[in-house]
Amino acid sequence: MAKSNRKRHTRLSSDTWVYVASALLTVFTVFVLLDTFAIARVQQVAQAADYSSIVAAQENAQRESTEEAAASESVGANAAESAADSGESHNGTSSSDSSSSSEEESTASSSSTQSRGHHGPHGGSSSGENGASSGSTSSSKGKGGSSESTSSTNSAVGASQVVAGAASAATSGTQIGSYSDENMQITVSKLRAYDTDIYVADVQVTSAEYLKTALAQGSYGRNLKDTTSNIAESVDAVLAVNGDYYGFRDEGYVLRNGVLYRDTAASDTDALVISGDGTMTATSQDETTAQQLKESGAWQVLSFGPALVNDSQIVVDANEDVSRSMGSNPRTAIGMVSPLHYVVVVSDGRTDENAGLSLYELAQVLIDNGATFAYNLDGGGSTTMYFQGEVINNPTSGNRDGERSVSDIVYFG
Repeated sequence: MAKSNRKRHTRLSSDTWVYVASALLTVFTVFVLLDTFAIARVQQVAQAADYSSIVAAQENAQRESTEEAAASESVGANAAESAADSGESHNGTSSSDSSSSSEEESTASSSSTQSRGHHGPHGGSSSGENGASSGSTSSSKGKGGSSESTSSTNSAVGASQVVAGAASAATSGTQIGSYSDENMQITVSKLRAYDTDIYVADVQVTSAEYLKTALAQGSYGRNLKDTTSNIAESVDAVLAVNGDYYGFRDEGYVLRNGVLYRDTAASDTDALVISGDGTMTATSQDETTAQQLKESGAWQVLSFGPALVNDSQIVVDANEDVSRSMGSNPRTAIGMVSPLHYVVVVSDGRTDENAGLSLYELAQVLIDNGATFAYNLDGGGSTTMYFQGEVINNPTSGNRDGERSVSDIVYFG
């Protein structure tokens, strides 16, 4: 009996351990399952959080991009030389350099900057920054024949539109100065292209009356000359460049600020015509008289050329350009984005630091900065850009640095 009780106790003890082990295994299994579920839940929450963060970051980036685009649009965000030293002839070849005038010189090897005190005339606001940047390039097409711009828009541009849209053509470069008042807004940028420093002014005005010309010493005459900066200061110009140097030639129409001074046509030469509504076109002097241009509402007529851009297309042949303009030089050109919206370009050249531009390259710079029409002005040693009391490019006249005296300027003021 006692032996039977011992066997039963031993069996009960064994069964108890089995039960305990089973219970522990069950608890462990439940714990593992719970732990696995918890880990999966944590991962799910983390993934959801990561996704939310990504979505939030994308929305924030999109919002910032939209705000930047709006700010850029509200401010109105989105380069010119001559073939010869003092001026190019009707077909683009140098004529001033070959003259016996003491002002005409051969190729230079150095450049300098000439500046005056900075000011903001006309009660407008101005700002300036220094710097250079890489920029874009351009092409052009030439001279023969009449080319006329067909674009036309409402000439009555409000002051608010001027402020909102100015500088939209300056597609590249570093801004180095700006000016604005109720009638005009100007932004000047400097860029680097074709191994050359190029200066681009984007200008919007409320009326063509703010795109003016001025004669040296305030009078018309072949031997009347002065520097671009001196002429600009005498008329309180905000932005000015040299004109067509009419005094170097006996031919070519001269109509300035509505007054006709010379009606002798320059054969095989397109004249730049700026109408009273601000539209720019090129007209063959073989086909249209200066009096006809005046009667049709011309405000300014300059005779140099060639036309560089028409209907947003380059109109100067690259190969022809080299022979006609004697390669790369300092350049001056003016272009139109639309009536009352203009692009003015000058480039340095003829130095170790600046190769200068061909006419084709000059045209490309103008197109890259929004020009639908553009016209080449006198270049070489005459090339000068004046902005708010300062010459901002580096004029060089053959073997001498500094401004060359010219007979006229184109300016905004």
